[in-house]
Amino acid sequence: MSIPFHLPISFGNLEPSIKHTDKIMLIGSCFTEHMSKFLAKAKFNLVQNSHGILFNPISVCDALHDLCVSKEYTSTDIFQYEEYWHSWRHHSDFSDLEQEVCLNKINVNISLHRAFLRELDYIIITLGSAFGYYHLNEKMIVGNNHRAPANWFEKKLLSAQEITIALEEMQRQVLKLNPKAKFIYTISPVRHSRDGLIENNRSKARLIEAVHALQNAYYFPAYEIVIDVLRDYRFYDVDLVHPNYQATQHVWEYFVSHCIDEKCLPLMRQLEQIYKAFHHRPKDVRSQAHQKFLAEHKAICKEIINSNTYLNLTDEIAYFNSKPIIL
Repeated sequence: MSIPFHLPISFGNLEPSIKHTDKIMLIGSCFTEHMSKFLAKAKFNLVQNSHGILFNPISVCDALHDLCVSKEYTSTDIFQYEEYWHSWRHHSDFSDLEQEVCLNKINVNISLHRAFLRELDYIIITLGSAFGYYHLNEKMIVGNNHRAPANWFEKKLLSAQEITIALEEMQRQVLKLNPKAKFIYTISPVRHSRDGLIENNRSKARLIEAVHALQNAYYFPAYEIVIDVLRDYRFYDVDLVHPNYQATQHVWEYFVSHCIDEKCLPLMRQLEQIYKAFHHRPKDVRSQAHQKFLAEHKAICKEIINSNTYLNLTDEIAYFNSKPIIL
């Protein structure tokens, strides 16, 4: 009798499951970007991180509040520190040397994501840490400290109750704007080692407890899959903190089996073939073999589009339609 190498994990499927015709918003920690890449590769319709990467649940709720009320940022909502203009609610990706450029990036993104929020089917929220940095003068938990002096902030470990209350209020706001929105929560398996391993585990436990207290929400156990099922440092990057490609691929396979409509799977296999062909770089683009390769995959793309008119394969078709430049 063989001995299993890991404990099995069992959890229910998402109902109703995700289809290619659905619109999906992802928001939260850096693990959000991993899931976004897999979904985008499979040609699902999505947007991600309207305010950039956010780790704590209060900042995630603040970001979605901005979308719900269609907040327009002005010069009073941003500040200048070490040349750059920043927003306390945004990742530094939105910062800029020019005030107007910073505001434009913020407001354009809010407008685009609000329009998407009004029509979406699913919001996938990935929470990274129950620790928040409370700005003593601004009286708020910031989404990013922008490397400002530590004495500007007080580090606070949010209680499970505080988190649940904030998430419940956020859900009410979103559902008022879009009654058909469905919420998927997951906890990032990324270890926040700078907090310390004991503190990191306290933080993750509070996030898990808070999310499980919510009504009308689905919990996808990305944290448990990496921490308990894989449970090995070979599934982490060299920093021993971030899950590597093998780990994120494993999580994605669980997500597909529990959250994606099985009717999408044949199409996803076709799209995987197109993705590989689109990223293939031939030895010589002038060869007859490569021209045949392009023609075959252009035909596959057109066949897919004819059956699935909502998909966007414009870039792929343009590539497969390209001709070699003869100098």
